[in-house]
Amino acid sequence: MMHGSGYNMFGFGFFELIILIGVIVLVIWVLKSGTIDKGKQTSTPLDILKQRLAKGEISEEEYERLKNKLEEE
Repeated sequence: MMHGSGYNMFGFGFFELIILIGVIVLVIWVLKSGTIDKGKQTSTPLDILKQRLAKGEISEEEYERLKNKLEEE
């Protein structure tokens, strides 16, 4: 039997349910896509070089050589 108001037992009509699902999907999409600025800053080449030295990926000599090369440019 149809209710005159168009609402089901949860208090939502079909249209309201579609809007609610759309809002939930939109929130999840925004959070996963990273469109919200999380304070990320782009790393400069020198920053990346420092990180590689700190991780032990390059030696101090290699760091100095690459740093001098970057400063020339």
